[in-house]
Amino acid sequence: MEQLYHGKAKRLYSTDNPNELLMEFMDDATAFNGEKKASFDQKGYINKTLTCLLYPLLEKNGVPTHFIKDVNETSVIVKAVEIIPLEVVVRNVIAGSLAKRTGLDEGVELEQPIIEFYYKDDALGDPLFTTAHIHMMKLASDEDLAELRRQSNIVNHVLKSTLVEAGLRLVDFKLEFGRLKEDPTKIILADEISPDTCRLWDLNTDEKMDKDRFRRDLGDVMEAYSEVLKRVEKIVNT
Repeated sequence: MEQLYHGKAKRLYSTDNPNELLMEFMDDATAFNGEKKASFDQKGYINKTLTCLLYPLLEKNGVPTHFIKDVNETSVIVKAVEIIPLEVVVRNVIAGSLAKRTGLDEGVELEQPIIEFYYKDDALGDPLFTTAHIHMMKLASDEDLAELRRQSNIVNHVLKSTLVEAGLRLVDFKLEFGRLKEDPTKIILADEISPDTCRLWDLNTDEKMDKDRFRRDLGDVMEAYSEVLKRVEKIVNT
């Protein structure tokens, strides 16, 4: 297989089917646009397994995804897509950059979710974009943005209801979408859902159970990731 992409946490390879790719989850971890780096044993396995649990659940609830099938401990087969260069961030609780931008206290529940778009460009630091910026850069149409919001709201609803059963508070999370290679008019969910892409706090203690443990040097990174997997597996598989 030919390697087509080497990112911060995943690699993509070609397959015999031009409409399918092999996606490998790596043990590497990065933060602050790649300025901080480390590697954690079993991280790739945990993130892959969580994605394999959650993407079929989202499919059942009307969100089309690139997931096709599990392959091994760290890899899956996915549909080939052209990634839309926008990160869609859904926020349920004030935390991270939202707290810094607003001066509001971290941990305050929002009255309704906020959906933000960030331009995927490491050199620029993935800046927050308004709709006007997106149109200026010709990244997506109004119809595209409406579809991204629609799917993101469904994902948020499904994840929140699932994770609360697992004793986890879904603070915020990042999604990536792509246009299906065999049908560019169709936008589907790509990438992954894991503690790398979600802020997850313990429902009772507000203990951080996500990549903030790495960002903020809190320690026990893989212990937290493993606990998230254990809880989600228990809920999804019952």
